[in-house]
Amino acid sequence: MTGDVTQLAVWILLAPLMGSILIGMIGLRGLRDRAHWLAILGVAAALVAAVMLFNDLRAIPNAERAAAFEKSHVVYDWFRADAPTGGRGWFPVEFRIDSLTSVMLLTVLSVSLLVIVYSVGYMRDHHGQGERGYERFFAFLALFVFSMCALVLAGNFLLLYLGWELVGLCSYLLIGFYYQKPSAAAAAKKAFLVNRVGDFGFGLGILLIYWRCGDLSYTYVFSDAGRAALDGYETIVALLLFCGAVGKSAQLPLHVWLPDAMEGPTPVSALIHAATMVTAGVYMVARCGAIFTASPTAMAVVAIIGGATALFAATIALTQFDMKRILAYSTISQLGYMFLGLGVHAPASAIFHLFTHAYFKALLFLGAGSVMHAMAGEIDIRRFGGLARGLKITAATFWIGGLALAGFPLFSGFWSKDEIIHAALNHAPILGGLALLTALLTAFYTFRMIFLAFHGPQRLPPGVEHAHESVAWMTVPLLLLSIGAIGAGGVAMASGDFNIHAWLGPVVAPHGEWSGAESHAGGEDLTLMIVSGALSIVGTIAAWYVYRRRPAIATVVPILLPGPHQLLYQKYYVDELYDALIVSPLRRLGRFCFGMDRYVINTLLWLITAVPRSIGFMLKETMQVGAIQGYAMGMAVGVLLIVWVVLAGS
Repeated sequence: MTGDVTQLAVWILLAPLMGSILIGMIGLRGLRDRAHWLAILGVAAALVAAVMLFNDLRAIPNAERAAAFEKSHVVYDWFRADAPTGGRGWFPVEFRIDSLTSVMLLTVLSVSLLVIVYSVGYMRDHHGQGERGYERFFAFLALFVFSMCALVLAGNFLLLYLGWELVGLCSYLLIGFYYQKPSAAAAAKKAFLVNRVGDFGFGLGILLIYWRCGDLSYTYVFSDAGRAALDGYETIVALLLFCGAVGKSAQLPLHVWLPDAMEGPTPVSALIHAATMVTAGVYMVARCGAIFTASPTAMAVVAIIGGATALFAATIALTQFDMKRILAYSTISQLGYMFLGLGVHAPASAIFHLFTHAYFKALLFLGAGSVMHAMAGEIDIRRFGGLARGLKITAATFWIGGLALAGFPLFSGFWSKDEIIHAALNHAPILGGLALLTALLTAFYTFRMIFLAFHGPQRLPPGVEHAHESVAWMTVPLLLLSIGAIGAGGVAMASGDFNIHAWLGPVVAPHGEWSGAESHAGGEDLTLMIVSGALSIVGTIAAWYVYRRRPAIATVVPILLPGPHQLLYQKYYVDELYDALIVSPLRRLGRFCFGMDRYVINTLLWLITAVPRSIGFMLKETMQVGAIQGYAMGMAVGVLLIVWVVLAGS
């Protein structure tokens, strides 16, 4: 049994990696226009292996699952290093294969496969099939999927860190795919540098774990012995690890890179925002529950940062007009919900929301790409409208994604978001209240975007004669993702192993799972469901009234409240604040150091070497005769003289 799941895990990694390598090796040798097939087949093979792995795990008897899920699956010993506290000494390539791993793999691979299929139609239209760069795009996508799978399958903190950094590298390559475009290159650098800030703390946390435990294996660190070794250091370790999550998952105050990441191709935005990079932080905190739950302070920080980020990003989304930016701030807000769930001891609910969010957010981003495809690259909702007439499939699927995002009753987002709000109200009523307010704002800004883009009189940007639906490569993934946006919430309602709480219980329950999140039964839970569902409906109706029935209201509000509106439209001036406090001072320091080096240090060096250079110039005519043998003899004599002086002195 162990050998079977280990082999499947290896295939999950190798399939997308080989697809990426093969595209790089032969993509320029006649397969450029078919490079996408290697990426599709690689990720599809990994998805099949992930389904088989899930079935193998389900076959384990319930009584044996907790013990089976704690096992480490070692592939081979990588290298040896003496631990400061006498640990194993070996750093193995090992996997952690349990219910959390299986849920993440199925989410990542299923969404990634649909995004890659969609990319075929998108890139042919926006880049040109067979043009240089087409195969590079699919090679990077496959490498991105491999990196995320490596992060999820890692059985120790060293492999986790390698996967973590590979995901960051791939995001840099894909965000800056149009590297000739200055804004895309700047966005890629911004994403890379901001993540380095969080990753610095993440790396320190891993080093502290190694210093205290002498071992980086999950099996040891999460055991009673490992927690005892961290006694007194749990808070600092948890907060350092959380620094990495704040960067990767774009939480306050390191959220600024994610909206700018929209400069990459739309499929990249869908992949980053839905199933890969930004979910890494949520997964890591859930995986490290044994460390985080040992520190009430760390849990409080996670909950507060998550709740504050959820409301903060939702308010910004109210005033944006770029569809992809609205969705970007929506992603930041929904990730805040996930961290709120983790912080209030509802990790299964947080992973449940990660699961549902992956499908409806990928659907919305790809729907935005379909709009761009029809509008010749235009994405500003002030420049077009009434698109539902020409983009029937895109409009219908966008509505489904919007209803799921808004938490509309019976759609997938409703079930997962409701559980987090319930847990927050039980553990931190103030944060629960903020989560309810955020739910109302989410419904409003989501349907503000939908009503402006798809309804009302048809308006097209200059140069676009009519709105046309996308090709099948793009519409089929939209339809399939719609199924997930509607039905993914059913995994909380299902019986037996298919209930996500029962499935994740053996992994997350020992670390403080909130038992009330496992059921939607009971009077208190039913009341909350009614309240949260009503808020979604109220937000939707309010958006319809303001932007369809009384559009003058939307025009008057910025005039009546110019200060608050401008504050939200300018994203609370966080980028400007960073530029004033960090970027500009560092640039001035850099210019000062450059001036010191060029005018002071170089001048001193010139003066110091003036005498030898003058002597050399005077002797040039007499000693430099062009005889190479003479130069060699002089060098040899000089070396012998130096050796003699050194030996004589000793």
